[in-house]
Parts: sequence; structure tokens; C-alpha cells
Amino acid sequence: MSKDLTVTTEIKPAHKKYVLKKRDAVGKNYKVNYEQDLNEKQLEAVMANDGALLVIAGAGSGKTKTLTYRVARLIEDGTPPENILLLTFTKKAAHEMLSRASLVLDERCEKVAGGTFHSFANIILRKYASALKLKNNFTIMDRSDCEDVINHIVGQMFTKKEKRFPKKSTLLDMYSKSVNKVIPVKEIIENEFPQFEHCTDKIIEVHKNYVAYKRENSILDYDDLLVYLKILLENNEALRKKISAEYKYIMVDEYQDTNTLQADIIKLLASVHGNIMAVGDDAQSIYSFRGANYKNIFDFPKLFKDTKIIKLEQNYRSTQNILKLTNTIIGKAKEKYDKKLFSQIESPVMPALICAKNTQMEADFICQRILELLDEGIDLSDICVLARNARMSYSLEIELSKRAIPYRKFGGPKFMETAHIKDVISHLRVLVNPDDVISMTRILLLLKGVGNAAVNNIMPVLKGNLNPDIKLLPPNKMTSLSPLIKVLSKERSQIATKKPAEIVEEIIRYYRPILKDKYDDFNKREKDLDHLQYLATQYSNLEDFISDMALEPPDASVEGMYKNNIDDEALTISTIHSAKGLEWDSVFIIGAVDGRFPSAYSFNSEEEMDEELRLMYVATTRAKNNLYITYPVDMYDYSMNMVLSKPSRFLDNIPDDILELWDITEG
Repeated sequence: MSKDLTVTTEIKPAHKKYVLKKRDAVGKNYKVNYEQDLNEKQLEAVMANDGALLVIAGAGSGKTKTLTYRVARLIEDGTPPENILLLTFTKKAAHEMLSRASLVLDERCEKVAGGTFHSFANIILRKYASALKLKNNFTIMDRSDCEDVINHIVGQMFTKKEKRFPKKSTLLDMYSKSVNKVIPVKEIIENEFPQFEHCTDKIIEVHKNYVAYKRENSILDYDDLLVYLKILLENNEALRKKISAEYKYIMVDEYQDTNTLQADIIKLLASVHGNIMAVGDDAQSIYSFRGANYKNIFDFPKLFKDTKIIKLEQNYRSTQNILKLTNTIIGKAKEKYDKKLFSQIESPVMPALICAKNTQMEADFICQRILELLDEGIDLSDICVLARNARMSYSLEIELSKRAIPYRKFGGPKFMETAHIKDVISHLRVLVNPDDVISMTRILLLLKGVGNAAVNNIMPVLKGNLNPDIKLLPPNKMTSLSPLIKVLSKERSQIATKKPAEIVEEIIRYYRPILKDKYDDFNKREKDLDHLQYLATQYSNLEDFISDMALEPPDASVEGMYKNNIDDEALTISTIHSAKGLEWDSVFIIGAVDGRFPSAYSFNSEEEMDEELRLMYVATTRAKNNLYITYPVDMYDYSMNMVLSKPSRFLDNIPDDILELWDITEG
């Protein structure tokens, strides 16, 4: 694949001269000085006219600028703004590009048809609803509405509660993935939800009724917008030709993040003229969990004949030293467009891989280095900590709070905001303080057959006493309450002699059956319980552990501060997925230990491993000047019952002159 792609991207000298000659002939008529504002490759993409064009835009290479200037250039060449369609993945991105285009040229750029795939579909469907026998005043449901409809259908279909049947949110996830990946629900269940294969037929039946219900009531969910748009374009040739002719030039941003359904729609929209410009970076395709198909960007030249490929490789964000590392990392990808980012920004500072003794030492190092960066004049808001998943930053969050370093966290619920962690912590709080009515109420409501009315009757018996006479409880509640009372009574009596980690382990052992019954994604949530137990190993006193974990959450006061004063500075903590498209002066990538990054669950899949590699690439390309990658050597993984101690395999065999190695285990 790479070899063929490299050949197709070669630009013959004669062609290069032709482009320059053409610009010389017409350039003087332009209001915008494109040659001065753009580098050679950006200019080539902006000046391209009819036909299919694939722009492989490396990280920090000016992708938005290229799209912005091409909008301006098309309008300067006489294309009516309403004949240009700019599809993006967020309304904000479309608005930003068209606003910038207006500053580059004039207000005509604001008239370009720009927006998300879903907003564009909504406009077209309301205009041509009758062709699909839809009412043009159809209602679009949000996720909560969809879940309620599914819940209603399940209730109508099954009078008795089905054993281990997916919850409404899980059912909606199944149906949405089926639509966006263009894969039958049965395959989605087999591949991603095998724990529910025993009820596949019933899940499919619910889906059929869900589709029928929406149709009968003229309501559409988010995915239906794309489904109906595709049907409209496929089944009405005259209408498809009319719409395609209306949008003579189509541009698609972040093409690597499109799903199969969106790629089909793009092909249909460009069917009359083939004037399609897709901009994206295969190396930054990291959203397969949302249904994105990374193969779309490789298949683009197959969908559109005579596709011209242009690579944007000059990076305007990072130092050359950082790019040496990022190029080395992405070079290990099995399937890719060959490119090599380069920068004119020089710096003697090298990226560093830091080996720490444990997560506490890792957190200490990051906090200390942050303070040093502040002394060097770097703003706190220009520093970021990136993690493979939200759980990896919990220890750091606690340490930051202790040191009064303000931060904001993105890309995942904070530790104390996840329901299952709240459940376990509530048990621990009751052990320390039996008078904690709020925590006691929470854990009682977890029990089957115990509702608010029962809690009101039981609480006077339990309040302040973990060793009640069970006989005093309502007879019909004795069975469900007995295990809880026994475990609380036993663990409270041993608080003084047991280590916090041992107590947490016992509570988790009691709680796991509840977790499996309460949450469909219990297998993912169990990892949080493992991490909670790991954190407890760092404490000798249960009360201290609970106090540190109960910082409401650790950054609650900082979050409140930001609601009142958004200009106040704070460190950013983010998952890598949430950080895509952003940049900071200094970046820390935390927990880069093999088995966590890449995840051990990706080891047996080449495609998943390649996406993990791309995730590492996205993380490293967020840094402008300073890049630190840290890993602890004693990270215990309870699910695999082993200690993870090696750095990420993506950093193996990287020369010292590209990545410095710092060992602080003796610190």
C-alpha cells in the first residue's frame, strides 16, 4: 500500500512548472496574495480546480489555513459561494474556517454552505422530505429521547424483565454502531458485545420495532439524518443530480474520521462533477470507537478516479527535535501514507522518556517539572498532561491538589464522579463514619428490592450502628441486607489492623456482583476498581485515603473557579482523544507503560495496535517545545495479575539522539 501511494504522490517537475506558470498568468487578478501567504504545497492545494484532490495534512501543517484560502480562491475565481460545500465535524470548525476566509477575502465567504454532515443532512431532508414520504416538520430526538423510546418498546415487548438484557443506553450504542459502520446489528453484537449473544434475536426485534416506531411518529434520531440522506441520493437520480450540481465544489475536513456511511454520501454528492477535496491525516485516525473507518482515506483514490494527492509536510507547531521523534513513531505504522514532517523551528531541547519508580514518583516529577516550567516563564495554561485514558491521571490529580496547582480535566469523568467509584467510596465512608446517612442511603439503594420507602424504614435501625440485630429489620429485607451488614461489620472491626488496600479489596469483592448486575459495561468499569485498589496501596491509614480521594472531586474547586472566571490560568489534563487538534508549549504523556499504552487488549489485533500507535503519534505532536513521556516500573494490573514495568513498545529502539532517557527511580 505505502509503495503504491508514494508513487501516486510524486509531482513531476513539468507539472510543478505548469502550476507556477498558471499562477503567474492569473495571480495578478487576485485580491489575496496566495503565493506570499502559503508555502508551495499549500499553494498547490489551494490553486487546484476541478477533479478529486486528497490533501494529506500532517500535524501542525496548516490544514485549516489551506481550506480557508481555497474557499477564498474559488470565490475569487467566480464560483458563487452557495455552490461551495464545506463539511466539517463540528459547527465550531466550520464557523471558524468561514470567518477566517472572510477576513482573508470578504463577507462573501460567509455565504458558503458549511457545517457538519448532520446539519447539512437536516437541511436537505427538510427540503425534500416528501421524496422520502417524511413530514418536513419531523422531530429530531436527542440521545435521552432515543433511550426513552427504546425503554418504552422493551417494556411493551417483555412484560417480565429479561435476564442479562442490555440496558437502553447499550441498545442505542449497538444500533448506532450498526448504522454508522453499515454492519448488521448481529455482527455488532458478535464483535463488540459478545456478552449479549444469548439474546441477539430479541435485540434485533427491539431494533425493528424502534425503527418502525420512529417512522410511524415522524421522528428521527441523529443517525437517521445520514441514513435518509443516503437513501434520498441513491433512490432519486434526478434529485441526486440536482443536489450534486448545486454544490459544484465540495470540501471535507478531517476525512480520516469519516465513517462508511459518510464516505458513501460524499461519493453520491460529488457524482455529477467529481470536484471533491478531502483533507485529512491517516496518522491521526483515532476514532474507530465512534465508528470512524480509517480505511476511507486509503480508499479515496479508488472512489474517485484520477485523484491527485498532495502532502503538507512542513510543520509550524513543533521543534525539529520533536518531529524527529514523531516521524520515528509513525514510521512503525503498518499502513500509511509515507510522509516526513519537518520544521524550521530549532531548539537544543530534546524529548525525554522518564522512568519512575511508581505512580507517586511519576506524579511528583510532573508537579516539580511544572513548577520549573513556570519559573522559566511558561504559562500554566500552555502546559498539558495527556493520558491514554482518564483513569491514568488519578494519582496526579491528587498530587496537584495537594500542591494547589489548578487544573482542568477533559475527556472523561473525574474519578470521584464515576458512579461505580462513588459506590465503593460510599462503603468506605460508612466504615469510617457510620453516621454518614448520605453514603448509607446510596449503598442501600444498590440492593435489590430496596427503594426509597424501604430506606426510610431501615435507616433508623442502621444509623450509627453497623452491628444491628437483624431481627429488628423488616423480615422481607433481611435476605438482601444481611451480606451488606456482615461485610461492613467485619471490616469496621478490623480498620485498626488491616491495611487500606486490604479493606478496599474486601469491599470490592462484595461489590463486584452488584457492579455486574447494575452496569452493562461492567468489564470496563472493573479496571477503575483495580486502579482504586492500586491507589490504596500507597496509604497506611484508611481515613487519609478517603480524605485524599474525597476532594469533591480533587479539582472541584478549580472547576468552580473556571465557571466564574474563565480567564484564570490552569493546567490542562486531557485524554489524547480529546486533545486532538490542540497544542501546548509543554506536554507530558503520562503512564506510557506497555500494557496500558498500548492497551494489552490491542495486542492480538494488528488494526487496533496500529490505532494505538497513531494515538501515541497524536499525543507527541501536540507539543511545541517540551515533550516528556513518563512511565512507572511497578504498575500492577489486577485484570492480568502482573506488574507492568516496560515502557511503551512504540518507544523501543529509538536512538538516544532522538529521545533522551531519564531514570529517576533512585530519586
